[in-house]
Order: sequence, then C-alpha cells, then structure tokens
Amino acid sequence: MLQRLRVPLFLIAALMFGFKSYIVYRFVFDLSIENMMQEIILFINPFATAIVLFSFAVIMKPKRQKKYIKYLSLFGAFLLFANLVYYRNFTDFITLPSILQFKNFGDLGASTASSMKIWDILLFVDTVLIFYLAKKKGDDLVFSYNRKSKLAMIALSFSILLTNLVLAEIERPMLFKRGFDREYLVKNVGLVNYHIYDAIINSKTKVQKVMADGSKLHEIKKYTEENINDKTSSEMKGIAKGKNIIYISAESVQNLVINRKVNGEEVTPFLNDLIKDSYYFNNFYHQVNLGRTSDSEFLVENSLYPLPNGSVFFTHGQNEFNAVPEIIKDHGYYSSVFHANNKSFWNRDVAYESLGYDQFYSERYFNVTEDNTIGWGLNDKAFFDQSMKYLESMPEPFYTKFITLTNHHPYELDEKYASIDKFDSNSKTLNQYFPTVRYTDEAIERFFKNLKESGLYKDSIIIIYGDHFGISENHNKAMGQYLNKEITPYDSVQLQRVPLIIHIPGHEDDRVIEKVSGQIDLKPTVLNMLGIENEEDIMFGNDLFANQSKRFVAFRDGDYVTEDYVYTKDTCYDRETGEKLEKSACEPIKDKVLKELNYSDQLIYEDLFRFQDTASSGKGKGKEE
Repeated sequence: MLQRLRVPLFLIAALMFGFKSYIVYRFVFDLSIENMMQEIILFINPFATAIVLFSFAVIMKPKRQKKYIKYLSLFGAFLLFANLVYYRNFTDFITLPSILQFKNFGDLGASTASSMKIWDILLFVDTVLIFYLAKKKGDDLVFSYNRKSKLAMIALSFSILLTNLVLAEIERPMLFKRGFDREYLVKNVGLVNYHIYDAIINSKTKVQKVMADGSKLHEIKKYTEENINDKTSSEMKGIAKGKNIIYISAESVQNLVINRKVNGEEVTPFLNDLIKDSYYFNNFYHQVNLGRTSDSEFLVENSLYPLPNGSVFFTHGQNEFNAVPEIIKDHGYYSSVFHANNKSFWNRDVAYESLGYDQFYSERYFNVTEDNTIGWGLNDKAFFDQSMKYLESMPEPFYTKFITLTNHHPYELDEKYASIDKFDSNSKTLNQYFPTVRYTDEAIERFFKNLKESGLYKDSIIIIYGDHFGISENHNKAMGQYLNKEITPYDSVQLQRVPLIIHIPGHEDDRVIEKVSGQIDLKPTVLNMLGIENEEDIMFGNDLFANQSKRFVAFRDGDYVTEDYVYTKDTCYDRETGEKLEKSACEPIKDKVLKELNYSDQLIYEDLFRFQDTASSGKGKGKEE
C-alpha cells in the first residue's frame, strides 16, 4: 500500500514522530489544558515541528535522505525519552545547563532508574519501523526532487510552523518573554523548539557577563530599598550575637508531615514536640528550581532567586556573591558545611569557595560503609554522630550547616530501619516517603541529644528548614488519598510549604508565626539576629521577625503567594479558601514578581557583585575590561 501511495519516507517519519510526541504531551506530561485553543495548539505543534525538521531531507540526495531521516528519528526518540525520565523526577523539562551537569548523573542513578518504565520502549517503535522501511523499501519511499519542488515543500513546512507560532502568540502573548515557564513553551511550541529556544537563551547569558554594566547595581539597590528591605528593627535583633548558628537542611521534608499521622503513628514526633519550644513558621515556602538542594542553599545564603534554566552552583559557581559565610568572617565567625556526599556533586566544592565557607566536610571526612548506608549514602543518624567530633573541635562562634541525605527520592529504607509502616496508596514513592521522613526526624532528635551532651546546645541557635518538595505533582492522585481531597493547582502551591523551625534555647514557648514567608527571607533574618548590618548589600528577602514591606513569596516560574492570594497556572485563588477569583485581583503583584526575578537574574548572569566596590564609590559605570 505504501508503494502504491508512494508516500515519501520523510513524511511518514514526520507524522509518526508528531503523533508520538502528541501522545506524550497530552497523556504523559502533566500539561494543563484550559480551553479548546490550547488543545488545538498542543495537537498542531509536534506535527508542525516534525514536518519542518524532516522536510530538510528533500534537499538531499536519496542515499543521504535515508541516513538523515533514520538518525533524526532516533535522535527525536531519545530526546522524548530523556525528557520523560527527567520529568518524572523533577516535573520539569531538561535545560542545557542541566545537561552540562552530567557529572551528577552517577549520583542520580537510583532516582533515574526508578523513573524508567518498561513501556518507555514504545517511544522507539516508530524509529525501528523507519529503519526497516529505509532498508527494505527505501528505493520506493525516497525520491529526487527538482528545485521548484524542494522550495515548495520547505515553504509549506515552514508555513505550518508559522501558523503554530501565531496561534501560540495569540493564546499566550509574549510567550518567549516568559521563558521561565517551560511548561507553557512545551505546550505551545513543542519540545524541540523549546530546546532550541533554551540553547539561544543560554548563549545569550554568556554574552551578558562580558557586556555587563556595573551601574545596574544602583538601579537594583534602589528597588530593594524602596520595595523590600524594611528598616524596622525586630525584637530579635542581636539575639544571636556571639552564639553558634546551626542550620539543618532537611532533605525533601514538606510541611505535610508536620503534626500528621500515618497508620495512627506520628510521622515527625520529635519535630512536633520541638515546635512547641520554638518559633515555627507554618506558611514558609521553598523557592527552588532545577538546582533543588543547591538552589535552597543559594537562596538561604544570598537572598537571591535561583536561575530559570539550571543550578547557580553549576552555571555561575565562581561568581562574586555577598553570601552570609563571607559577611560574618569580619565578625569573628568560622563557617562550615557538613554533607556526606561527593564534594563535586552540584559543584559544591567550587561554589562553597565563592560563598566564603571556611570548611566543607564532604564524604571523605566520614566513615561510609555498607552497613551505615541508606539510599544515597551515609544514613542521617551516622551522619550526625560522626559529625560531632568535628563540631566539638570547631572554633567558636561558628556558623554551620548540615545537609541530610536519607529522605531522598526514591525513599528506599530497609524494614529493619523503619519505625512506622508505609502508607497504602497507588504511589510507591509516597508510600515509602513517610518511613524515611521518620528516620530523619529520629536522627535530628539524636543530634539534639548530642549537642546537649557536648555542651554546645546552650550557646547555639538551631534552624531547621525543608530544602524542597519531596513528592511531585506526578503523585497528586495518591496525595489526594493521603489528604482526603482532590488536589487542585491551588493545593499544589500550598504543598510547596516546608517546615521552618528556629529553636533558641531559653525561648521555650509555643510561637507559631502565620505570616507568608520563603527561603529568600532567611539571610536577612539571620544577619539581624546576629546584629550585623550591611548597607551596601542587595537582598530580596525580609527579616522574618520584623514588619515586612514586601508582602509576597515569588516562585521561579512567576507564580506567587501573598497573605490574601495564591497565583498559579495563570489563575488567581483566595489563599484561605482556595476559591477562584477574578484574575485582576492578582495582577498588581504580578509585575513586581517578574521585576524581582529579572533583577535577580541580572545580578547572577552579569556577575554584578564584582562591580560592588567601585559601584559604591561611584566608579562602577564602565564595562569590565
């Protein structure tokens, strides 16, 4: 039949690739479809792109046509497969910087393997068929075209793509100005065009640093002074002066486990009790992007936003920053990080030096054996136990951070270590999550005991925060079972809340703080607690204990939360009730969110802090030589 119809091989390949892509977009990726126009665009875009790419075969000789079509089909299948696996892990699409972070892949092995499904092999069925047709039917399906036919086919293919782009721009005006929202890009122009756009944007950022103008610091500083940084002194100012600061970055711990039970058992009994003797912020949101834990570290230490297309630690790890570890050196503080993982994971060995840390206790400082390993590495109990000898010998006052590992996807915990039973749902990931969270809770309890026995406890302030979400939106059905409700986009945003517990020995009373806050607020909070002022610094967060002039928490994709509203998926919700509101209610904050994200990006992409000394003296108006 193919021979009778004489359908060219490039068109067969394009239609099969387009159909396959549409199936993945529509039924595998969790792309929200809000109206018929979006449905039409989603259907058109994979075919439009595929026809353009495969139609280039017509300008080639028949022998080269077959090779081009075969290997383009294979490349397309791998592109879809890689994004699918990545999406299951991160609910996001691959960016160029994340590809360049290939040295992380070895450490990500368990998470990646658990994200592969046996039916993923179906993504390669059309490629196998194309290879077969090229070999067996190639002479009947590959043709030589005259110049007029070549031009006509190329023109037709590009006209289809142009139609797609026009419809996308009508549906989502200034689509390519909103590159931080990768879902909208994929939904409107497809994976291939998204990757082309991503490559262009990343090339542009390389040029930005070379062409950077230090005078921009004045503009950004003026914005933060007028819109963010509140000069009101809080009751906690100076309370930490001369005391040790101990951060605990609780891997993947979300607020959804605090004061909740599974199978009749508390998930976090120690943290629940600790909250009664601490300052607990119950509307505290993580604000990370693709860098996950490294993004949370960047936020906490710099009060800047993470990047839209990769981890700052990787792409700009050698920038100049005004990070807390560097600032507190002049005030007699020794700084360190404890993380029982490869020192180069997320490029920490390079980034930590830029942030000003004095010491990084990486995997090589710990005795990691088969018996004390859980999941990604050294279990949290052994991690804290083995860290004590270093902590006790550390010069005081110190500023240190512990990054836990046990509660990391895919949440694998042998039954002999589990104190509570797994949850029972259709999600293996959610089911396994609760026992590993409990293990981390027990490890933190043990660490507190060690601190008290060592004598360090009374002179330390301990800050515990969740670094990022643990359960992605891919598990919303199971999450709905756990929370006994259907998960809406509003709920998905609220699930981005993570614990923030600030424990100050001597302040043992119940203080739950309801204000909306985020990881970007921790740097100004800690500096004020230490009684340190830095007038020349630029921060996008506020002291959590002071009155805030900025009343929103922004996320990297442009969504945000205020005391009154939740804005997500281009929809405005009442924060208390989850009721949908008129979009106009959320519009006034939207422009400020985008402006802040843009200013933060400029500081990082253009490495503007390297101009700070000259800018503050009025000499920073030239370009770097």
